Amino acid sequence: MKQYLVVGLGRFGTSVAQTLYESNEEILAIDIDEEKVQDCINENIVDNAIRLDSTDLKSLKELGIGNYDIAFVCVGDIEPSILITLNLKELGVKKIIAKAVSKSHGKVLAKIGANKVIYPEEYMGRRVAQLAMEPNLVEHLRFSADFLLLEVKAPSVFWNKSIIELDIRKNYNSNVVGIKKEDQSFNPNPLPTTVIEKGDVLLVITDSKTADFFENLK
Repeated sequence: MKQYLVVGLGRFGTSVAQTLYESNEEILAIDIDEEKVQDCINENIVDNAIRLDSTDLKSLKELGIGNYDIAFVCVGDIEPSILITLNLKELGVKKIIAKAVSKSHGKVLAKIGANKVIYPEEYMGRRVAQLAMEPNLVEHLRFSADFLLLEVKAPSVFWNKSIIELDIRKNYNSNVVGIKKEDQSFNPNPLPTTVIEKGDVLLVITDSKTADFFENLK
């Protein structure tokens, strides 16, 4: 099992830590703020969190941080995030994913060793805009100009009908690879006989043209 490290327990870091923890991954969360560390433990966001100044190379080394496979640097302040990334790189962490607050910040992080730089605010801004333009599309991941993994609210013409009855592959040039229910339960790889119900969200592999069609399907 891989070992994950999350440095910085602001809103973004806490979300990363919680997602890993809920996926039963082995995770250590670190923050310089004792209150944030205790909040994460008390709220069962993670069960392994400590207060530590991650800009201190010696403290990280004593903790054996070099043994971790993937580290998330979720610190928003530019100077500490750069120092932390440098420290993790020096200690031999295999993969470093760092949060950046600007393009110039991201360039520095990449140059000093971050394997991947992410811009959470930019991503969320794009997603909010997409949801405003495409209200029936819950979320989609675009692999190319024409190929998408799409989450779409089941249109009323699908309700109370099975996947095979709708013949979605033939009639809509799409494959349903999952169904999320209103109670948030998820059915991966639904059978052809699975009945689609009102309130379902379909996880669909399709093309851009069909995605536009789904947007207007009631």
